[in-house]
Amino acid sequence: MDETSDRTMTRQVALFVFLLSLGSVIGQVSYAIPEEKPKGSLVGDIAHDLGLDTKRFVSGKARIYTRDSGEYVALGRERGVLLVKERIDREALCAETELCSLEFQIILENPIEFYMVTVQITDINDHPPTFEKGEIKFKISESAVTGATFVLERAVDDDVGINGVKKYDLKPSDHFALKLH
Repeated sequence: MDETSDRTMTRQVALFVFLLSLGSVIGQVSYAIPEEKPKGSLVGDIAHDLGLDTKRFVSGKARIYTRDSGEYVALGRERGVLLVKERIDREALCAETELCSLEFQIILENPIEFYMVTVQITDINDHPPTFEKGEIKFKISESAVTGATFVLERAVDDDVGINGVKKYDLKPSDHFALKLH
């Protein structure tokens, strides 16, 4: 690139940032979707929810603007819908935070319009509780009182809120054995 095109590019970027700062948000919508939805799943009918004609999305060259690099939602311009762009793992995105959301803007040109969008990612029970040690051994005295309790380490679950570990009981099953000696 030559110096002239560098300056032109810099001016265009500066103008865009300036216009971005001047523009006010015209509308705002929120959606809630469960994590792990397959690619292409519907997030919401953004055109309908904003009260816009889908033709405006095409003529206004509608696009998504996000500050962070991760784009989990795509805009289906012709239909005016938001779609899952890639599988969203809530635990990877927000770790142990109970509230998890994606925030971005829909930008349209001629005239320029900004719409704020929030997509709340809800947790599903997709992680089993685990113990740090795969096997735990207790030495229980013969004189132990019937009904005596023994402390186990806490089970860990990557899920949060209502899907996290609340309580667990150990009972023999096909997946777990209690060996009594």
